[in-house]
Amino acid sequence: MCNNFNKKFLDEAAKALQDQDYDSVKNDDEHNQFMQEAIKLAIDGAQNNEGGPFGCIIVKDGEIIGKGNNKVTSTNDPTAHAEIIAIRDACKNLDSFQLEDCTIYTSCEPCPMCLGAIYWARPDKVYFASNKTDAANVGFDDAFIYKEIDLDYNKRSIKFEQNSRNEALKAFKLWEEKEDKTKY
Repeated sequence: MCNNFNKKFLDEAAKALQDQDYDSVKNDDEHNQFMQEAIKLAIDGAQNNEGGPFGCIIVKDGEIIGKGNNKVTSTNDPTAHAEIIAIRDACKNLDSFQLEDCTIYTSCEPCPMCLGAIYWARPDKVYFASNKTDAANVGFDDAFIYKEIDLDYNKRSIKFEQNSRNEALKAFKLWEEKEDKTKY
C-alpha cells in the first residue's frame, strides 16, 4: 500500500512539474514576443529619424494597450521618450492615470525621467532589454542626472533658486482642504 501511495504521489508531482515547465516556457515566449515588439518600435523609430533607438509597449491581460518610440528630435520635445509616449497612450486607452495590472516592455532600462513616470503610473512589472551602460556606450549617458538628483538644489549644475514659497503654499492648502479631489 505504501508503494502505491508513493508511486501515485511521485506521478502527480512529476505531472505538476511538467505543467509548471510548460507554463514557464509559454510565459517566456509571450514575454519574448512582447519585448520583440518594443525592440521593433525602437528600430523603426530610429530608422525613420523620429528620435533615439528606444521603444516601449504596455500590456494588460495579454493585449498591447500602449505603444511608443522615442520622438525627441522629430517633435522637439525632450520628454518624448518611448516610455512616456507609451504611458500616455495606455492611460488614454484605459481612461485612467494608473497602469494597475499592466506590464511594461521597454527596449532599454529606463532613464531617470521615465523611471519616475513609471513609478507614478504604478504598473505591476517592467521588463527591459538593453541596460543603461549599453545606452551610455552609444551616447545616451544619464549618469550625470542620477548624480544631480542626489545633490541639494543649490549645488546642482543648473541653477535652482526658491522663489514665492509662501504664495505657492496656498495651492497646497487649497488641495489639502479640497473635499472633492481625485487622489493619486
